[in-house]
This record gives sequence, structure tokens and C-alpha cells, in this order.
Amino acid sequence: MAQSRASKKFMNMAYGLGASIVIVGALFKIIHFEIGPLTGNVMLTIGLVTEAIIFAISAFEPVDGDLDWSLVYPELAGGESTSSKKEAKDAQGLLSKKLDELLKDAKIDGELMASLGDSIKNFEGAAKSMSPAVNSIEATRKYGEELSLAAAQMESLNSLYKVQLESINRQATINEESIENAGKLKEQMQSLASNLSSLNGVYGGMLSAMNKN
Repeated sequence: MAQSRASKKFMNMAYGLGASIVIVGALFKIIHFEIGPLTGNVMLTIGLVTEAIIFAISAFEPVDGDLDWSLVYPELAGGESTSSKKEAKDAQGLLSKKLDELLKDAKIDGELMASLGDSIKNFEGAAKSMSPAVNSIEATRKYGEELSLAAAQMESLNSLYKVQLESINRQATINEESIENAGKLKEQMQSLASNLSSLNGVYGGMLSAMNKN
């Protein structure tokens, strides 16, 4: 374990140093800076070669095994801890005890439950006996609704007949007025014909007198 830790520490340090050399080399390359033989190209080459070597070595580094947490937490392995079982059992017992106390305080016992059952049965029998009466009431209600609907339809029909009768009466009045106007027109035409005949006689007399002169 100690050797593995030392190996990891060395690899982490190598990663950091190699990355630092690459970054410094890139900086030298960008700003065209040189320190003697250490130019940007040289620094980049050193850094990249270092990183390549480190990655090649890390490929052969052993993989650490995962810790078995189920030894500490049995729930992870699908089991149930002893404390959880005990707590569940205690909670169930406490709930049962509390329920018994509530039933005792409310004075709910077997006799009361039997009486309640009898009351339910009696209520069921009464409901069944009321069923025919309820059906009769429902039938009466439907009959009343049908009568109301028929009365409304009859009222609408009476209104229609009333409108038709008024229309017929108006038409008869119009016909009578037309007949009366036709009679008056005939009398006026006869009077006009008589007047024209008299006027023709007067004109004829005047023409005869003028011819004699």
C-alpha cells in the first residue's frame, strides 16, 4: 500500500512537471523568448516527450480494487441491518399497543361491533323495503314532467292557431275593403260616363247651331 502511494505521488509530480514544461515552452514560442539554448521549440519538445513517457508508464500502473462498503453498510448488499429490524419491530409493537389503548378509551368492543353490524343489516332491509316507494315516486315525477311537456306543446299549438285566425280575419277585412272600393269605383265610372254623355250632347247641340249659322 505504501509503495502504491509513493508511485501515485511520483506520477502526479511527473504529470505536473511535464505540463509545466509544456506551458513554459508554449509561452517561449508565443513571445519568441530564448534563454541560451532553451528556445520555445526546445522547451515544447522536452515537455511533450516528458508527457508521452509519463503516459506510457501510467499504462502499466496497477488498478486499485474498490472498497467493499457492504461490510460496513449491509443495506448496500440487499440485506437489512439488525438495528433496522429491531426499530421496525419496536415501532410495530408500539403502534399495536397505541391502537389497543384507543379502542379501550373509546369503549369499542366485540359487543359494540356486533350491534353496529345488526344496525347495518336493519338499515339495508329498510332500504330494500323503500325501493318500491322510491320507484313509484320516480314514475310519478316522470309522469308529471310528461304532462308539463304536453301542456307546453298544447299552448304552443294554441298560439299558432291564434296567429292563423288573426291572419285570416285580416285577409277577410282586406277583401271586404277591396269589394267596397270596387263598388265605389264602379259608381264613379258610371257617373263619369253619364257626365261625358251629357257633355257630348251639349257639344253636339253647339255644333248643330254653328252649322245652321
